[in-house]
Amino acid sequence: MIDVRPFNSLGHANHGWLDARHHFSFSNYFDPKRVEWGALRVWNDDEIAPNTGFPPHPHADMEIITYVREGAITHQDSMGNKGRTEAGDVQVMSAGSGIRHSEYNLEPEPTRLFQIWIHPTRPGGQPAWGAKPFPKADRSGRFVTLASGFANDNDGLPIRADARVLGATLKAGESVEYAIGAKRHGYLVPALGVVEVNGVRVNTRDGAAIADVETVKVTALEDAEIVLVDAV
Repeated sequence: MIDVRPFNSLGHANHGWLDARHHFSFSNYFDPKRVEWGALRVWNDDEIAPNTGFPPHPHADMEIITYVREGAITHQDSMGNKGRTEAGDVQVMSAGSGIRHSEYNLEPEPTRLFQIWIHPTRPGGQPAWGAKPFPKADRSGRFVTLASGFANDNDGLPIRADARVLGATLKAGESVEYAIGAKRHGYLVPALGVVEVNGVRVNTRDGAAIADVETVKVTALEDAEIVLVDAV
């Protein structure tokens, strides 16, 4: 099953400084059919205006992955971590037993990113944060693990979830496959471009909820940049 959620059907909140699209119920947007997808709880498509951002606020018991598409985001938290994550890079924050953090766009242009939240395998634990560059050239024609809760995924940033976040860039006509397994939940979004997922068309920034599928085959109908979450 592949359920396409068109971009124009997503939840929408424009706060002036933040223009957000919600793939799942979030804040004032609630859709009982789109609360979560397996362990995947949030996928927000955010545009943050220059010199604005999210002031310090708390989180607990959530794995938060930030995929920066354009611009950069500057992170600071109550553990003393601070860093700037720019386009092509990924940051992860394991909220654990509790952490406060801020995320600001200190750049002169808008920052556009995907904010992905995944339920951890167990509550509590020491909070953690990390970031890493993932050059798009290294993802050309193949999936690269960006974040993972699996011990053998040494190249991705660690998260405390039965999940994996992957990225790929494809030229028009190229295909890539991923063995997800029929008992797991997949969710794929093209950050750029148009693709077919097992023959189903998915346009730019649409969401594709994937279930009961052993293998995901993604074919680019035009040059594309894709992000896929594989979760329990």
